[in-house]
Amino acid sequence: MTATLSKGWQFRQPSVLPGFRWALGFTLVWLTLIVLVPLAGLFLRSSSLGWDQFFALALDPRTLNALKISFGTAFAAALANVFFGVLLAWVLVRYHFPGKRIVDAIVDLPFALPTAVAGIALTTLYAPKGWIGSLLAPLGIKVAFTPLGIVVALIFVGLPFVVRTVQPVMEEIDREVEEAAATLGATRFQTIFKVLLPGLAPAVLTGFSLAFARGVGEYGSVIFIAGNLPYKSEIAPLLIVIRLEEFNYAAATAIAAVMLVLSFAMLFLINSIQAWSRRRYGYGA
Repeated sequence: MTATLSKGWQFRQPSVLPGFRWALGFTLVWLTLIVLVPLAGLFLRSSSLGWDQFFALALDPRTLNALKISFGTAFAAALANVFFGVLLAWVLVRYHFPGKRIVDAIVDLPFALPTAVAGIALTTLYAPKGWIGSLLAPLGIKVAFTPLGIVVALIFVGLPFVVRTVQPVMEEIDREVEEAAATLGATRFQTIFKVLLPGLAPAVLTGFSLAFARGVGEYGSVIFIAGNLPYKSEIAPLLIVIRLEEFNYAAATAIAAVMLVLSFAMLFLINSIQAWSRRRYGYGA
């Protein structure tokens, strides 16, 4: 904001925040120390292996299967979280009911609960003799110690990311928009899919990407319920730990580098789609 003096001079009112140069410099230094330096060290260690050795380690059948399980289960869990997260956010925003504050607080429980505790609890519930597992066993459904158990654990840890991303945007949607659509003859489903969801698309994609990113790197809540069987339910983060315990640092570095590249590529694709949806629907303009 500027103010004009009688002689035509202008001055800018001081800001509470520091200047752009100081803020940018501090941000870049902090980002470099916390993020870029560790990632650079990973790539430098990988480059010392040589391409032949790197690809031999990265394309090992056990490594490829672990990466497939990690990314596949994270993607499936993120999709499930999008559906249930949007539904839960809608209930919290649009309806008032007894115990609403308790439900709203429970959504944040995975943020505060240690992941190892969550893994033990889920394993106890979904084991063949657990409360839920014993009910599913007669139906031929086995959750614990299978990739399905990994999906369940990742849904648990990723749900808050979708709910807390979509909920603020949903609160800004005026009810008059729905009423206007109804007066124009739109059905309830048409209002949801043609009026409400397009405006929520960028927030939904953001929640999906956050839940997916958390799922790819999740370790504590998965190792107990997964069973960690090679070629069946072994995730890539666990395989990295196994290689480190074997003092096979080259293999651990190669797996970590592949995970980093794949994660960055998928997040870049998701962010590109999110940017397109913002331009398409005018969100955030």
